[in-house]
Amino acid sequence: MQMEPRFLTKSLFSLAMTCPTKLYYAGKKEYANRTLDDPFLQALADGGFQVGELARAYYRQEGKAVTIDEVDHCSATRMTDEMLQNDSVVLFEPAFMHENLFARADILKKEGNTLHLIEVKAKSYDSTRQADFWSNKGTLRSEWKPYLLDLAFQCFVLRRALPDYDVKPYLMMPDKAKKCPTDGLNQRIRIKRLPDGKGVEIQSNLTDDDLSERILAEVSVEEAVRSILEGKVDGPHDMLDGKNLEEVIFSLADFYLRDKKIKPQPGAKCQHCEFKASEEQIRQGLCCGFRECWKESFGLTDDDFNKPLILDLWNFRKKEELISKGKIFLANIEEKDLPQSKKKGKGLSMTERQWLQIEKAQKCDSSPYIDKEGLKGEMQSWKFPLHFIDFETAMVAIPFNKGRRPYEAIAFQFSHHIVDESRNVRHEGQFIESSPGVFPNYSFVRDLKGQLENDEGTIFRYGAHENTYLNLIMAQLQEDPQPPADANDLISFIEGITAGPRTMVDMLDLVKSYYYDPATKGSNSIKAVLPAMLNASSFLQEFYGKPIYGAKDGVKSLNFKDWTWVVKEGGRVRDPYSLLPKIFEGLDEEEIEGFLSGFDEIHEGGTATMAWCRMQFSEMSDDERKMIKEALLKYCELDTLAMVMIWQGWADMVGA
Repeated sequence: MQMEPRFLTKSLFSLAMTCPTKLYYAGKKEYANRTLDDPFLQALADGGFQVGELARAYYRQEGKAVTIDEVDHCSATRMTDEMLQNDSVVLFEPAFMHENLFARADILKKEGNTLHLIEVKAKSYDSTRQADFWSNKGTLRSEWKPYLLDLAFQCFVLRRALPDYDVKPYLMMPDKAKKCPTDGLNQRIRIKRLPDGKGVEIQSNLTDDDLSERILAEVSVEEAVRSILEGKVDGPHDMLDGKNLEEVIFSLADFYLRDKKIKPQPGAKCQHCEFKASEEQIRQGLCCGFRECWKESFGLTDDDFNKPLILDLWNFRKKEELISKGKIFLANIEEKDLPQSKKKGKGLSMTERQWLQIEKAQKCDSSPYIDKEGLKGEMQSWKFPLHFIDFETAMVAIPFNKGRRPYEAIAFQFSHHIVDESRNVRHEGQFIESSPGVFPNYSFVRDLKGQLENDEGTIFRYGAHENTYLNLIMAQLQEDPQPPADANDLISFIEGITAGPRTMVDMLDLVKSYYYDPATKGSNSIKAVLPAMLNASSFLQEFYGKPIYGAKDGVKSLNFKDWTWVVKEGGRVRDPYSLLPKIFEGLDEEEIEGFLSGFDEIHEGGTATMAWCRMQFSEMSDDERKMIKEALLKYCELDTLAMVMIWQGWADMVGA
């Protein structure tokens, strides 16, 4: 039986340029893959479908346009060749093949003997600034590298397949310098998943007015692509360095064709490897590409992965150097590898915190560290009632309203918990705007102001996110040609809690300065700190180990009823985020399939953004919209409750 040909595609090439060994793991169901399983949801989140359709609409204005909709590689290539017999034509999704190389372009515009190769990306671009593709060291800037390498691969295949044509490459991207010409532009490009779950139907009702001013910029990258094709490749592997792109492409294609693994070269990049399996996935029988690479390179056993790795060390920039020397465990680190700096200011310095993590690993000490005196001093400066807030946000490629620019900040949801002087906890308020096409920012701030302005209590955030978005909204208010009547009041409120007398306290900074639990494995994310805190605090286990949350005489909740947050499994407290109910809980399988949901849980901020985007840009029933909204409210409420829990744990530990 003849095997199907294995083509090196542009997506596989792009993956290999981050790490050639990944080619072996790609597409194999036996290997865990932490990338988003569903590109439909990712495209909804970053606006890829909408940007692509808007780009096509621009080119349809210019004349004859044909979509190459054949799925089979050979059939798609044949149809592309047929269409190129026209002297002038625009092709969507044209296909090109050379040996076992295959590329499918977004848009190809033929004018005589010239082929304009246009790659459409949902990446922000500012036409008022000249794009700088190269660093001072002569290497591609990281923000541009994947896009330009993608285009270079396409150009290479296209020129090999059609050597008689002059190929000119372009990137087409949302231009932050342009203003949307109409209201409701993004709502006129609607997305619907097809019943087979493998494709989408795009319903476009764009008008001439919508297309009157282009908010997508077509940027020539001919010089940059030429430099890539003619120069030497730099990358995180010896097989890339010192070779030109042609040599790299054919070498990768040969390894992929033979399904042969390229010898791994572990480094700091492995920290975020998508082929790293969780313990649960390993128990389920999935293979871990990350472990295979490190076993092969360092002779490790499965038990060795229970030891803290150098990859876990917080904010350490010499990982690559030490890994190259074979120092892969925290136990291997010596004073000469990380000299301790002198302490400055309150709390732990960066290197002090790093050494705290190292020493606990070396001594097998799993107990949490807390600077009781320092943290208690901070706590004594806070005013009750304490306010804990968290935002869910997005930056959409296609604007909501006339005069808005691509990738303006959107704040669509917040949650707000209060702790009063008697230590009573309550979920005081929330906001969500889920209606399609509504610009929520001013209502968002107005509602937040209404909930926080009634006292002078201390406000808490976790990280810089909330400050960043409030300042972005303040800039929108200041630049708006038709600002709301209360714009000045809203601006004063934002200034007061971001840089004024009531500046919010960042709990992330407090974690970095005063608290460390080895169970977090060096992560300061609230998603890591919360489970660690719950397992370390008997007070929290007692308080939340009963169904008091949302109970009549318990903790006030706006979205939960009689809920128990501390649930133990195997002697450990489960991550509360894993307890959140499924979006479509209570429906049978046939009903769920009818929703074509694509996902059934919201457990982190990125998924929340995708869920909101789904409500904005895709077709769905009122019931599905209601269920997603309820899931978002529960998720965001847990985010602020998590902050409260951490505060409660600290207060108990320091006796505040």
